[in-house]
Amino acid sequence: MNRKLASVGTVIVGILFLAVATAAAQNAPAPTAPARGGRGAAPTPACGPAVTGMKNVAKDSRCFELRTYTMRPDGAGNIDLLHKRFRDATSRLFTKHGMTIIGFWQPLSKPDTLIYLMAYKDNAARDAEWAAFNTDPEWVKARTEMNVGVAVENVFMNATDYSPMK
Repeated sequence: MNRKLASVGTVIVGILFLAVATAAAQNAPAPTAPARGGRGAAPTPACGPAVTGMKNVAKDSRCFELRTYTMRPDGAGNIDLLHKRFRDATSRLFTKHGMTIIGFWQPLSKPDTLIYLMAYKDNAARDAEWAAFNTDPEWVKARTEMNVGVAVENVFMNATDYSPMK
C-alpha cells in the first residue's frame, strides 16, 4: 500500500512539474479568468472524455485543472490568510459542490504561492461545479471575510493513455 501511495505521489509531482514547465516554456500570457474560479470567464476548454483525436490521451480521462495562486504584491491579505481560507472554508465547500480535490502544495521556492490540482468528470461538470461554488452564501462570506489578492493561473489537462491516474 505504501509503495502504491508513493507511486501516485510521484505521478502527481510529475504532473505538476510538467504542467508548470510547459506553461512557462510556452510563455503563456496571464489568464483572463477572474481569481474566483472563472466567474464570467469563457467556458472551460474541452477536457476529459470530450477530448477526441488527440494522440497519447486517455479516452477515459477526467478533466484535470492545475491552479496556481500567487499573492499580488499590491493585493489584500497574505499567503497565510489564503491557506487559512482553504483550510477553514474552501476545501469543505469544494467537496460540498462535488469537486474532487487531488491535493494542495506549497512550493518551497515560492513562499507566496499555492498550487492545487482538481479533477472533474468533464469540462461541463467543472463549469457547473464552479458556478454552484461561486454562488454559495458560505463561500461569498468566507471570500469577503478572508479577502486575498491573488493572480490565478489555470492549466487544463487530460491524463495520458499510460497514466495510472485517470
